[in-house]
Amino acid sequence: MSLLATLLLLAGAALLVIAAWGVIALPDALARQHAATKAGTLALVLVCLGAGLAMAHAGDGGEWAWRLALIVVFLWITLPLASHLLARAAVRESPEQRAQAEQAELRSTR
Repeated sequence: MSLLATLLLLAGAALLVIAAWGVIALPDALARQHAATKAGTLALVLVCLGAGLAMAHAGDGGEWAWRLALIVVFLWITLPLASHLLARAAVRESPEQRAQAEQAELRSTR
């Protein structure tokens, strides 16, 4: 396996650990979903790139390249949408989240 592939895989794994820690440690639903989707998306893209480079180095990259590209495209499409829907649901269902969102909206209009 090439050095770049190893570095990408390790960076992706480290970001996934950081995202998981953020989901556990952050105080509210909006902060947790932000950590999960932002860091998780970048981490999974790095893992897919690292896996693609590892397969190319092994001589089997052609069969895997389109699959990994498809995974990345689906991640880029679905994770932000899921994050947005989770954030809307958290704001609608939680009175304190709704109050925070209203205060933030008032601050932004001034």
